[in-house]
Amino acid sequence: MAENILNRFENIYDEEPEIDTSVKVKVGIIGTGWIAEEHARCYKAMPDVELVAAADLVPGKAEKFCKTNKLEGVRCYESGHAMLEAEDLDAVSICTYNCQHAPCAIDALEHGVHVMLEKPFTVTVDEAVEVMRAEKKSGKILTIGFQPRMSVNMKRIKQIVDSGELGKVYYIQSGGGRRVGIPTPYGTTFIDKETGGIGAMGDIGCYSLDMLLNAVGYPKPLTVTGYTSDFFGKDPNYYPGHPEYADVFGVDDFAAGFVRLEGGIMLDFRISWAMHMDTMGDAIILGTKGGLKIPSTECWNGDFDKPLKIYKTIAGKPTCTEIPLDPSGDLFHEKLRSFVTAVKTGGAATIPSSQIIYNQAIIDGIVKSNAVGHEIPVEIPEV
Repeated sequence: MAENILNRFENIYDEEPEIDTSVKVKVGIIGTGWIAEEHARCYKAMPDVELVAAADLVPGKAEKFCKTNKLEGVRCYESGHAMLEAEDLDAVSICTYNCQHAPCAIDALEHGVHVMLEKPFTVTVDEAVEVMRAEKKSGKILTIGFQPRMSVNMKRIKQIVDSGELGKVYYIQSGGGRRVGIPTPYGTTFIDKETGGIGAMGDIGCYSLDMLLNAVGYPKPLTVTGYTSDFFGKDPNYYPGHPEYADVFGVDDFAAGFVRLEGGIMLDFRISWAMHMDTMGDAIILGTKGGLKIPSTECWNGDFDKPLKIYKTIAGKPTCTEIPLDPSGDLFHEKLRSFVTAVKTGGAATIPSSQIIYNQAIIDGIVKSNAVGHEIPVEIPEV
């Protein structure tokens, strides 16, 4: 019987499209921090992409980035806007800190340029709506940078739910989280309210939300009860050698929420940058005919290293079927490859804003609910 279940979840690999190198996509990068290095690496490997420009607000940073990553002939600018004004670009990767996601994305779309926007979508739901309005007006592609969607193992989660194997899904629960993992090796960009805007939720929580919400069809959130804290981030003892970081810390290092979704599904969400616990558990999806356990990771930003498990009752006996892991390849490359292909073919965004607006609305709702101390309705303005 377990073998029969396994046979239902095979052949999930997508065929590699043939690349037409006669048509090249001209790309620029806005924001040249560490995540931009991954974008540059992937674009350099694509024979149908010309990485022509890079921009950063910090003087000299874009030039240093190009030199470090051996990007010859790439023109550098001290703002994304200056780059968009000067260059004839087809697409941009936006790799700025969170608080610049919205203005940079809107600017690029208004210049008629396709946008790969790194996660999180934005800081607030109102910002996300403004970006979507610019997207709608421009007619250009806007895709959000969730590379775990490229994983065959992540795709299998949705395949299992869509198959009906679990019956009607009524409860989903996130897990994972970091015991020690406030991201300060790169300075205070992630933890300063003026640059990060949101903390653990925007950095890694959005990944776990996307994994679960995508699996169940991205239902609209209706109400949120949320909680956030910053006990570790504001403790000078957390930062050996940099106690001053505690004074800068202005975001969440832990967050939790209980969210009512359309379709009668409850979402139990929690994420952590720091806590006195190794993990908050595995992620789970409960249905009327079965349950799915997704093994815990620190942040759900790639693949997992243990098999999925399906729990069912078969012939009156509780059973557990392990779904073996499959190799997924270079997820970051596949994320950018799908974006470039969509730009060239006029295809749809792989991770569309119409989905991720709900992800952002949950994060925004947790922040607002925590501020008022009670459950609140989720309100998303019209696009």
